[in-house]
Amino acid sequence: MTGFGERVRAALTERGPLCVGIDPHEQLLAEWGLPASAAGVREFGLRTVDAAAGRVGVVKPQVSFFERWGSAGFAALEEVIAAARSAGLLVIADAKRGDIGSTMDAYGDAWLTPGAPLEADAVTANPFLGVGTLEHTFDLAEQHGKGVFVLAATSNADAFTSQRALVPSGRTVSAEIVAEVSARNAAHTPDGQWASLGFVVGATVAWEDAGLIAPVPPAPILAPGFGFQGAQAEHLGRYGAAAPTVIASESRSILAAGPADLAARISERAASYPRTAHV
Repeated sequence: MTGFGERVRAALTERGPLCVGIDPHEQLLAEWGLPASAAGVREFGLRTVDAAAGRVGVVKPQVSFFERWGSAGFAALEEVIAAARSAGLLVIADAKRGDIGSTMDAYGDAWLTPGAPLEADAVTANPFLGVGTLEHTFDLAEQHGKGVFVLAATSNADAFTSQRALVPSGRTVSAEIVAEVSARNAAHTPDGQWASLGFVVGATVAWEDAGLIAPVPPAPILAPGFGFQGAQAEHLGRYGAAAPTVIASESRSILAAGPADLAARISERAASYPRTAHV
């Protein structure tokens, strides 16, 4: 079975680093002529999948915009995820789940178990209750060729105080998270391959300020904040040695094109990113 890290590596090699976020904001629904409802987010998601298929390798549904519509919203999300995976896209469920004990275990089961209604290729996870709380989720991911993107350094200013605080090792909290997960990756990743447990590092984060270095072994880095939030394709260089592993996530800068021009906008944005050697 091919691990998630190697699947990402293949997707970036074939299609480049752009990831299309599926974020059906209520304003975007209105601009698309869709109702603010579960039916609207379903249509929005499926149209985005159709436009993304064959143009990028990865999509990232933002779970909250579906969850707000209750059971009907989750049903819509199930359809969107299934359609994306059937189209050959890697799906990162942006759920940012984090808890302790059996609660976190159940979150992992929901998103990463083969055949589960919400089965995705990877899920985002919150480690700030302790990286150890994600152990079952990590095990599940490795068992089934799935991925977990652990929040490490987010770009919202409110997080800087806590994420850049120093721990006894002398590292920042962000760097300690990367170090802990990287140690696990080193024990579970064959030589020469990318690890399947990756990190979320905001595209506008200054790596030096956050105390970060490139993960060893190489691991996928989900980088939200490209496009509307200010980071541009040329800013991939900010990631230094980790740049080849970056998944550059854009949402509103693409989705604002509307359904008629969506495919063309995705192609345009995908072409703007440099291709790097994914080694």
